[in-house]
Amino acid sequence: MKIVIPGGSGQVGTMLARAFNNDRHEVVVLTRKIHAADWKVIAWDAETLGEWTDEINGADVVINLAGRHVNCRYTPENRKAIMDSRVKSTKIVGEAIANSKNPPRAWLQASTATIYAHRFDAPNDEFTGIIGGAEPGAPHKWNFSIDVVKAWERIASEAVTPDTRKILMRMAITMEPDRGGTFDVLLGLVKRGLGGTNGDGRQFVSWIHDADLIRSVYWLIDHEELSGPINVASPLPIPNKDFMRILRDAWGASFGIPSPKWLLQIGAYFMRTETELVLKSRRVVPKILTDSGFAFEFPLWEQAAKDLCRRWRHENHSA
Repeated sequence: MKIVIPGGSGQVGTMLARAFNNDRHEVVVLTRKIHAADWKVIAWDAETLGEWTDEINGADVVINLAGRHVNCRYTPENRKAIMDSRVKSTKIVGEAIANSKNPPRAWLQASTATIYAHRFDAPNDEFTGIIGGAEPGAPHKWNFSIDVVKAWERIASEAVTPDTRKILMRMAITMEPDRGGTFDVLLGLVKRGLGGTNGDGRQFVSWIHDADLIRSVYWLIDHEELSGPINVASPLPIPNKDFMRILRDAWGASFGIPSPKWLLQIGAYFMRTETELVLKSRRVVPKILTDSGFAFEFPLWEQAAKDLCRRWRHENHSA
């Protein structure tokens, strides 16, 4: 297959590009900053049509991951950049597909499980899940993230691409051992004795092991009956308290200092990020994936954490 990945220079994009390349598919990454890679890298501005559209025409699959990272303070400037980078890039990808004489058969559009409500009572699947924005107990400023996802998905849904199947991937946090990724950051806290419970620890963590993310993307490409919003997450999200305890056990750490809400707020301020990333309860399950027959290799956080710790040690030559 020929697979084009707009915005494919980030964590998830690099992981997918590496996997596709290893499987001998033709991979093209569209990025603002050209960099060396084992696959083809093409420049684009993520806003206007250009020569990069030649790569879309004739491709088998487009996986759009473009968008500014959200690990920042939600200042007016950052809010605008987060929203614009997603809306504009999605709109222009849709135009490129619509203008193609030989359009791709599938367009996998990045979205996020953050669209669902902050809740503890029941899991959010694609059919009965509650879209967030008005739930009790959630800070008003968390609505921004939900507004971004709604706009992101709306632009993709409105694109007129009759010959291209569209999938909105509502992805949970991807866990993989590469440096700088979410797992690497969490493990760093554990190694320093800081990997305790965040807040009251009741909030659910939705996650997915990198091997299952790659396998689920292949599954979505191959199964032509699947379209629309699809949750891409482990079927077994767990409360933060258990999530961190299992990670400590997998690494062999005997304790972890907890971080109460007030301390997280102070830390988020100095680290220029938002507490929403760790305090929102994201209880998301992948009903469409599992109902279609997809079997997770790592459905349990216990087995995923052990595998990730083992690979992290191997890749970093750490005992």
